[in-house]
Amino acid sequence: MNIHFIAIGGAVMHNLAIALQQKGNNVTGSDEEIFEPSHSALEACNLLPDKAGWEPGRIHSGLDFVIVGMQARKTNPELKKALRLGLKIYSFPEYLYEHSRNKKRIVIGGSHGKTTITAIVMHVLRDQKIDFDYMVGSKIKGFGSTVKLSNAAPLIILEGDEYLSSPLEPVPKFHHYHPHMMLLSGVAWDHMNVFRTFETYKKQFQKFLRIATGGGKVFYFEGDPVLGEVVDKSHWSLMKIPYNEHPHRVESGRFVLETRYGGVPLNLLGRHNMQNVQGALLICRDLGVEDFQFYDSIQDFAGVERRQQLLARGPSRAVYLDFASAPTTVRATINAFRESYREHKLVTCLELHTYSSLNKEYLSQYRGALEEADRALIYFNPEEVKRKKLPAISTDEIENHFHKQGLIVCQDTRKLINHLKALDEKSFVLLIMTSGNFSGLDLHLLAREVAES
Repeated sequence: MNIHFIAIGGAVMHNLAIALQQKGNNVTGSDEEIFEPSHSALEACNLLPDKAGWEPGRIHSGLDFVIVGMQARKTNPELKKALRLGLKIYSFPEYLYEHSRNKKRIVIGGSHGKTTITAIVMHVLRDQKIDFDYMVGSKIKGFGSTVKLSNAAPLIILEGDEYLSSPLEPVPKFHHYHPHMMLLSGVAWDHMNVFRTFETYKKQFQKFLRIATGGGKVFYFEGDPVLGEVVDKSHWSLMKIPYNEHPHRVESGRFVLETRYGGVPLNLLGRHNMQNVQGALLICRDLGVEDFQFYDSIQDFAGVERRQQLLARGPSRAVYLDFASAPTTVRATINAFRESYREHKLVTCLELHTYSSLNKEYLSQYRGALEEADRALIYFNPEEVKRKKLPAISTDEIENHFHKQGLIVCQDTRKLINHLKALDEKSFVLLIMTSGNFSGLDLHLLAREVAES
């Protein structure tokens, strides 16, 4: 088939394009700007557009369909021509549903933890030689791509993102999947640029629970009262199965699952991940994996890129990277490292990058989020605030909202680097948290320099 991607450079979009090419399709694409790692991945598959920007000439009647990414706008000239020609247009979640109509669909959603839970399930199923298709939002160690599509696999594992699908269809992605089985890890207000009130945000999860195929079942974390409310309001035909954190202990900074087979050591940190493990266990159990098989497989789960990822380790210092950006994930991540590194100083460096985190209306949600850190730094780029068309924010406002003693706020990466290199503690753990890239900063190089100082 002939398929064209509008905004091919997206994290999932470029992997989907590669997956469809590998199935023997003729794939083309376009985008205004393509960053790493998408750029190199597309180039290696000869899918990198010959030039940046939108070219209506790329859209023609010989295309079987077009897949459009959320980064394109309604006024996109390629999209307008596709509409004019009457071509079939999918968002990527719509296409994934079309691909998986005859498969069992397992969707893992929630405001936090969904990527890790999806990754654990994928790791265990593969280790137990169960065939499945998948889509996950981040790269998982041991998996070459974030998307796999096949004709033979009887089921598909989907990370269920609540952000919008496409400029033509501004509804959450996970509303398209019509799952047979679901997991929700929690509900905490996010994506303020789209869901202006918490009630509006909650309703997206309520709608999600109404689209389960044939009633279906949902596993949900019972420690979240908001999620409990959402589940309670769902239809009576939906099977509702609560879970909590997996029993565990901490030994020499390492989390160990307590099971009837004995202790199972993990490469994961924090009580929040113990919730993720329990949720993944229930899904795998439902898919036919015995508990002892799950525990055997999870011991060598190496984690997800940008989730508790070790960047560098020196004689007495270590630097980690985490995707945490929302208030709940920042708290959970810091607490996880505090539990594991009780004998070390904990330094945190948070980038405010998302629309919500740079919005004055939302900043108050972060109050106390950095409390468990011994020292804390925050970076934000004023140009990013302008690009998102938000009111300017000052360093004083950030300090007041976070209410963290000794907090250092930087608007310049050079000053941030100087502060981090000047840390005088002989032994510490540095936790870098961001959903962005610190305005293009080479975090791996910085981590090595800090760890080896």
